[in-house]
Amino acid sequence: MSVAAGRGARRVALWLCLCLLGVAGCAPVRLREDAAGLRAQAQREAQLAPRRDWSLQARLAVSDGQDGGSGELSWHQAGDRFDFSVRAPVTGKTWRLHGDARGAVLEGVREQALAGGDAADLLERELGWHVPVAELSYWVRALRAPGTRAVLLFDAQGLPAQLEQAGWRIEYRDWFADGSPPLPRKVFASRGKYRVRLAVEQWQAP
Repeated sequence: MSVAAGRGARRVALWLCLCLLGVAGCAPVRLREDAAGLRAQAQREAQLAPRRDWSLQARLAVSDGQDGGSGELSWHQAGDRFDFSVRAPVTGKTWRLHGDARGAVLEGVREQALAGGDAADLLERELGWHVPVAELSYWVRALRAPGTRAVLLFDAQGLPAQLEQAGWRIEYRDWFADGSPPLPRKVFASRGKYRVRLAVEQWQAP
């Protein structure tokens, strides 16, 4: 397969993945910011924030408006330590990113493992993916990340529907409603031309 054909196949796969992630996510939702929602969010964060060991399986799509990538994501979090791997749907190739607040290691992209002081910088440098790794560990559970101001809007059920923080807009399009508290099923994050979309298939969150 030529390089151009390979890029074309990857773009088609990304487009299909984005379409699948967007299914059932386009219905208009009335959003509001109110005291009752914020009180419920404070209670939600008090329940979830101490649970620092969790994992999820999801479909992931990342785009910068022109290029991007997609795959099957397996994410394991243990306190500050993260470990996630992505398996590409077209090539079947898997890469792994792991580390903590002090640094990260990326494996499977080159012959040798690559190390960096920041996971987000490492991903952008090697893959061209603009993913706020540290903040996403909070946002994926519909929690506000510490350190910067956040604006939250809620849906008719009182669940977070939209979160704006650190220049990103995070939309919660669907939920696993049987959880206590509920956990997001579809998480769409955007900042300018950048997009990060997660369709969670399974949570393991004691």
